[in-house]
Amino acid sequence: MTNPFQLKAQRTQNKKIGAWLVGLSAFFSFSLFANTLTPYHAEYQILRKGSVQGSATRDLSKIDESTYQLKYQSDIKWMIFNDKRIETSMFTFDDNRAQPIHYDMTRSGTGPDKAYTVSFDHTKKTISSNKKEYPLDITWQAEQQDAQTYQIQLRRDIKAGKTKVSYPIVDKKGNQRNYDFEVDGHETITLPIGNVKTVRVKRLYDNDKRQATVWLAPEYDYMLVKMYKGKEGIEQFQVHMTKYDVK
Repeated sequence: MTNPFQLKAQRTQNKKIGAWLVGLSAFFSFSLFANTLTPYHAEYQILRKGSVQGSATRDLSKIDESTYQLKYQSDIKWMIFNDKRIETSMFTFDDNRAQPIHYDMTRSGTGPDKAYTVSFDHTKKTISSNKKEYPLDITWQAEQQDAQTYQIQLRRDIKAGKTKVSYPIVDKKGNQRNYDFEVDGHETITLPIGNVKTVRVKRLYDNDKRQATVWLAPEYDYMLVKMYKGKEGIEQFQVHMTKYDVK
């Protein structure tokens, strides 16, 4: 006979793990050269407490002269929990700035499946999602980004020497908020791809409960090569680059 308290504990644990993974894809990024982006394929391993629990890939493809597609896929298994998700961003890149057109996310695995889309109308200056009948009640901002495209600005700004930046984001719930970052130093780290010199960048939160740090590598044109996420000082997961190829 199934123990109802055990099932409740498992569901609670699954929700916590799922929350840890929500921001995972948000830390991967693009390859930047002049006013164009170089298509690439990158692979990562996802670790928790030193043990590999999954993998992720990110592919950047050029659609036309100024339009690109960024596709992220991850597959994570931990104990009885599993999570598969795909995120795709269509965007333009002009004047050294990414402008999102359409963002799509699908998630399957333990718990309910999810699907979410958000579209950006730059002519009407409105943002819509498949979860709302009408455009979202959001004030349009020229710097507006989706859950992936803000990274191109982060890498661009860090490469330009900025040490503190902020980006307006529309999250998967249709809410508008800012992602704030600050350079925290320089560090040489050891990864499956070898020893890499990096710029360490911390995300700034409105409280001390959450921690997130990314390591960007100048020799890979400021690609993300490592990421750490924690809560109340306890590691939730890490991400390490294992492969990078220019297409």
